[in-house]
Amino acid sequence: MLHHVSLGSADLARSTKFYDAVLSALGYARVWTTRTEIGYGYRGSGDKLAIKLRDDAAVGLGSGFHLAFAASSRDAVEAFHRSALERGGQDNGSPGPRPAYGPNYFAAFVIDPDGHRLEAVINEAI
Repeated sequence: MLHHVSLGSADLARSTKFYDAVLSALGYARVWTTRTEIGYGYRGSGDKLAIKLRDDAAVGLGSGFHLAFAASSRDAVEAFHRSALERGGQDNGSPGPRPAYGPNYFAAFVIDPDGHRLEAVINEAI
């Protein structure tokens, strides 16, 4: 259904360091860069996530919105969470099972430096 998602940032250099780290932990890469934007996706493809510099202070979209990234393993979920916290993200739910979402749901939740709520998840039997 979705082609891509864009998020605003008040500090593109900070966001670049943050997203380079947390998305590489999940196997994604920066696929393009301009002076005011960065795009992420799979190597050799177009973007699925764009981060765009905003002139005003970027504010997260509120507690009802979050962006969930597919992870290839539980280790990748843990690496995502660890990378986020090392680069200025806030913990919003440590890596672990989420039985309320299903018997195989394993996820971690963070808030990026601009206030966007992010999740890394794998929902497969081990």
